[in-house]
Amino acid sequence: MGNGHSANVVMIPLCCFNCVLTNKKTITVDDIKESHLTELKTKLGVDIQTMLCVPIINQATSKVVGVACAINKRGAKKHTNADIDVIRHCFRYTVPVLTSTLALQKERQLKHETQCMLQVAKNLFTHLDDVYVLLREIMQEARNLTQAERCSLFLVENEELVAKVFDGQLESGEVRIPITHGIAGHVASTGKILNIKDAYSHPLFYRGVDDSTGFRTRNILCFPIMDGPAVVGIAELCNKINGLFFTKHDEDVASAFSIYCGISIVHSLLYKKMKDAQYRSTLANELMMYHMKVAEDETENVVSKSVPSVSEFNPRMANFTFSPRCIPDGETIKACLSMFEDMGMVNRWRINRSTLAKFIMMVKRGYRDPPYHNWYHAFTVGHFCYLLYKNLNQLNALSDLETFALFVACLCHDLDHRGTNNSFQVHSQSVLAALYSSEGSVMERHHFAQAMCILNTEGCNIFENLNREDYQKALDLVQDNILATDVAQHLRIHKDLEQMAKDGYDVKNPKHHQLLMCMLMTCSDLSDQTKNWSTTKKIAELIYHEFFSQGDLEKAMGLETPEMFDREKACIPELQIGFVDHIVMPLYRVLAKVFPEAKVLVDAVESNRRMWHKLRDETKARRLSSTNSLDFFQIQFKSEMNGQELTEEEENQLASCREEEEEEEEGDASPGATEDGKRDHNDNHN
Repeated sequence: MGNGHSANVVMIPLCCFNCVLTNKKTITVDDIKESHLTELKTKLGVDIQTMLCVPIINQATSKVVGVACAINKRGAKKHTNADIDVIRHCFRYTVPVLTSTLALQKERQLKHETQCMLQVAKNLFTHLDDVYVLLREIMQEARNLTQAERCSLFLVENEELVAKVFDGQLESGEVRIPITHGIAGHVASTGKILNIKDAYSHPLFYRGVDDSTGFRTRNILCFPIMDGPAVVGIAELCNKINGLFFTKHDEDVASAFSIYCGISIVHSLLYKKMKDAQYRSTLANELMMYHMKVAEDETENVVSKSVPSVSEFNPRMANFTFSPRCIPDGETIKACLSMFEDMGMVNRWRINRSTLAKFIMMVKRGYRDPPYHNWYHAFTVGHFCYLLYKNLNQLNALSDLETFALFVACLCHDLDHRGTNNSFQVHSQSVLAALYSSEGSVMERHHFAQAMCILNTEGCNIFENLNREDYQKALDLVQDNILATDVAQHLRIHKDLEQMAKDGYDVKNPKHHQLLMCMLMTCSDLSDQTKNWSTTKKIAELIYHEFFSQGDLEKAMGLETPEMFDREKACIPELQIGFVDHIVMPLYRVLAKVFPEAKVLVDAVESNRRMWHKLRDETKARRLSSTNSLDFFQIQFKSEMNGQELTEEEENQLASCREEEEEEEEGDASPGATEDGKRDHNDNHN
């Protein structure tokens, strides 16, 4: 303007030059309304006597790109046509340069804004770990982008607007206002930006705060911060610094900025919830570990005494036929120590005896008390691993580290078992399912996590003296072995196991090595099926106690209950025969092909299978029935009584049952039927 330029942009309403812009017509001061003229004088700070407004037209597009205003003619009382010609002549050649300059300026401004927005995004997303620091950063960036004097930010919580950070400062208390209150409430309710040019004239503005603080609010730009369709916050900017009010450009900048704000705030709040949940989980874990904690005097009491030899517990303890469940609960810790010693692991891996004793006691306390999946089950699985070592050439197909990891995995493989299987966890949408269902093997992953908690407990890390490479490998092996106890996993690899047995085990084949580890772990887990009949039947009773308790829960929750979990429908001998035929017998046959010394295990399983067949046939012959399948274990079967023969009628009925069974087996001989049978036994007995 004049001989210089204004430091600030002067905004003049288009209505003052409406005729020039729409009709491309030159006007003088006489053509301007008095009210518009007064506004021009105020805006420009000039006493206007004469004025000539000439449209600047781009000849290429025939559009008006500007208005040239000549104010107060010198040496004359009004402008002439010659003045109009001079102005037009001047701009005829400068318009292309002017439009190009404006386009370049706009491009530079857009580039600057883009860079600023990227920097804003960087600044915001580096503060996701602290929501209050993030809010302060948002306020600072909002002021910088729009050149505002002040900024307030509210978060939406439970139909209220909550502010804890004011103008970038964290206050000691928070302010809560109804979501329908004031300008911020209006924006929160509508989800639309609100640009107020004169705050005091707006009906929603409350000037009481200004009166009490002495601050004067001239104009306000209030915009919502969105997460999709939902409003998560409100930002309120006050007083444009380099202008009379916030412009349409400021509104566009605020809208773009709000997208970054919404994403960062939502992720920051989510991160805070995650951290809070992590802290609660840590506290809960600390509480659990506190109650599992082994007192020093308990450890000392075990370590101070010499460890008994294995044979002191029972002369037959290293025989496949021995059932470790006859060892009293109070002696199981010492028995575990004895097995560690007898396999040479304590000396080989330089395990501190106090650490080992504390580890075993912590593992024992990590088991709950369901009928079957308790510490005694873990102890018997560990004992069978010991039997494999003693009877199969010290498992020379494995390395020392692999044998060590296998034995540890056996003891830890069912830690914190709740008496329910993976299917139940998923269908009941349990916390464990939420943690692990995406990876599969829900319970097995939880068991490994609990094992890691114990190993990370002070004074319990039996791997502490391993070198870095062996330490990591040991943990990986323990994890793989525990995951292998998922029967669904076993069924996936069973064909590979049979092929390995057919081809012959190759020590140099990495795949054979991995399959062997999985097979040994599963054999240990199902080892109760290789014991004598009385033990096997008692174990079945414990298992079905647990299964039917799960079935009762499923019924109460309205979930589908499979037959083997339904105490009113389950036929226990049939289920056991199916389990042995589809899972147990094929498994131990493969083991016997790889290790011929394990043939005795196949014979034991076959003997138990024959007994289940006899009980199934006798149940049918005697037409035994009950509304509670567990009553089966209270029945005295003649097939189990030595020296007592069945009557001729009962023998005939048994023969008839066997004929029916043979016909059913012929009908089920197809591959599809076999696979269905296997699927029916997923999660069974593991």
